[in-house]
Amino acid sequence: MPFIGLALLALLSLSGCKQDDVDAGQVVELDATPYALSFPQHIVAPLLPLDNPLTVAKVKLGRMLFHESKLSGDESMSCATCHLQSAAFTDTAQLSLGIRGLAGHRNAMSVFNMAWNDNGFFWDGRAELLRHQSLLPIQDSLEMDETLGNAAAKLAAEESYQHAFIRAFGDDEVTAERMALAMEQFMLTITSFNSKYDRYLSGMESLTESELRGLELFTTEYNEFFPEFSGADCQHCHGGPNFSNNQYMNNGLDEEGDMTDIGRMAVTENPGHMGQFKVTSLRNIALTAPYMHDGRFNNLEEVIDHYNEGLHSSSTLDPALAATMSTGLMLTAEDKADLISFLHTLTDEQLAEETEYSSPF
Repeated sequence: MPFIGLALLALLSLSGCKQDDVDAGQVVELDATPYALSFPQHIVAPLLPLDNPLTVAKVKLGRMLFHESKLSGDESMSCATCHLQSAAFTDTAQLSLGIRGLAGHRNAMSVFNMAWNDNGFFWDGRAELLRHQSLLPIQDSLEMDETLGNAAAKLAAEESYQHAFIRAFGDDEVTAERMALAMEQFMLTITSFNSKYDRYLSGMESLTESELRGLELFTTEYNEFFPEFSGADCQHCHGGPNFSNNQYMNNGLDEEGDMTDIGRMAVTENPGHMGQFKVTSLRNIALTAPYMHDGRFNNLEEVIDHYNEGLHSSSTLDPALAATMSTGLMLTAEDKADLISFLHTLTDEQLAEETEYSSPF
């Protein structure tokens, strides 16, 4: 698959983060080498933050911080604890567990292809930018339960971090702002575009009959009056190269009176946002169970059954979903099987093994 602008220097520099032996007797200096983000030709270039241009040194520092357990109060967990590379950087627990085994309120979201996310972060969008998102779990009492000051102090006491901050920022001052900028950069570089479907688009691989029929169902709109031409209408919410419209929507999980998590409304205080949650990417969906913000569905069969026949009505339910409630999506057992076959083509088999994203320690 042709890739754009993959910098060999970036690969070499990110292959390891233990620099103590290399740095011995050498002057550590600012390294402003640009990092070239890599993605296939059929993917539109993202809008990267102009005030935080990617550099090899900052991405490398961000990778260290992402995997650093010193950022938690008892040094027992890192960002990677709840964002498992083996599970496409999400959590396999229904509700993510934080420090001291405390249960959170939601299932941790995936953090791949964040460069293509331009509409807030977290299930409820409470963080405007990725740099803001990176610091909130550190301070959350149910997650990492540490102050930013303590976290910065622990890092500043380590020679490896002193050197890493010099390379990234020109001096060894460790601040929460710099930590956030570096973690933002690392997460922006976690890309996932090497699925069977991507290879199909590039003409490098063919889809099976079942996968092609699943793709057709995925992209075909629901049609109440002509069931033989009706589809699953997934593309309504999961269209585009990242299989997400980046919006916050109510997908009919609960009746209005049964909502224990009001989603986006808790942030905006707008009743029109009640029960709305971020539409997640369907890339790597076969790896990211359990599903939904509260992990209520254990497998893709349960997810499809929900949309086919299990929607709950409320005042903020997405209109396109509400329009299907009189008949359901009318999917047969074969339809469901073919749809799942297509969804499996969105798995990036190399993501779990990509050493650029794994722990440097």
